Amino acid sequence: MAKATNEQIDAFLAELSRWSVENGRLHREYLFRDFVEAFGFMTQAALAAEKAGHHPEWFNVYKKVVVDLVTHEAGGITEKDFDLARKMEHLAGER
Repeated sequence: MAKATNEQIDAFLAELSRWSVENGRLHREYLFRDFVEAFGFMTQAALAAEKAGHHPEWFNVYKKVVVDLVTHEAGGITEKDFDLARKMEHLAGER
């Protein structure tokens, strides 16, 4: 899988403006009402990530979930990261 171009990354960030690029990774912080909602999101996102064969770097503290996406084997951001980010946005939007 090829690394995304700067133009592709810019287009993605224009589409999903709550995401940013930090340290060469797609980055997003989600805030939920409470821990149960945050953990529910992570559970759903974990299932989607497993199905896609692409796993986030993330952590959770109480109602906050911090996500970083990068495709290590490609050495940067790829379409796999865009796809998983879109899926996470959809899952978070359902909450």
